[in-house]
Amino acid sequence: MKKILFLLTASAAIISCSKVKDGEYLITGTAKGIENGKTIILQGQDPATRMTVALDTVKVENGKFEIKGKVTEPAFHTLLLQGANGPIPFILETGEINIEVDKDSIHKSKISGTYSNDEYVKFNEDMTKTQKSLIDFQKKNTQKMQQAQQAQDTATINSLMKQYMEIQTEVQANSKKKYLAYAETHPKSFISVLIVQGMINDPSADIKKSESIFNSLDESLKNTTPGKEIKTRLGQAKMPAVGASAAPVGSAK
Repeated sequence: MKKILFLLTASAAIISCSKVKDGEYLITGTAKGIENGKTIILQGQDPATRMTVALDTVKVENGKFEIKGKVTEPAFHTLLLQGANGPIPFILETGEINIEVDKDSIHKSKISGTYSNDEYVKFNEDMTKTQKSLIDFQKKNTQKMQQAQQAQDTATINSLMKQYMEIQTEVQANSKKKYLAYAETHPKSFISVLIVQGMINDPSADIKKSESIFNSLDESLKNTTPGKEIKTRLGQAKMPAVGASAAPVGSAK
């Protein structure tokens, strides 16, 4: 009995230590080597215009920063560090999100702390591996291509382009397979609903497959903005085409 009481007390203590409530987010950031006073802007998307807008601005103090607020559903946002060469994309959602800013290589900044962000990092790492052959080919042949272009060596240019297109086609096919496999095996990940949204917007995609994956997703994802858009698109796809009304009774077949 004492052991059970201890476990219950410990669990209550852990829960009470949480810095955020449901529907709230807390971004705790480290920005080593970045001078005090540098600004960090949290950017999101205006739901009406879909334009990027600034939602909050904080300053770096002693290599750290914090941004806290309320959130109704997960969505991609970015952090913009003053003087950096690009934004840091992440998923804003309920929970404590940790962002370690790499001021020298902003794309190497580390994001962790919530389920969707952890999944986003793993998903990106997996997709980078899939695209490695294409990246390696570009690195290996960039100089060769430049020399061929300067020399107007059409044969070499065409050969390199053909090889590049073949690798690109293979990479795209493998990427689609990975997208599909991910969405089918991660019904609670925000990445999955975005994958289905991409499938719905692809004219060559299998609508029935898209619908099947969407139906298997967690209800919380179905009620997000992309989830609602998918529902609408699926409903439109099921509607008969204009002019394709049923033939009148008794008409010739």
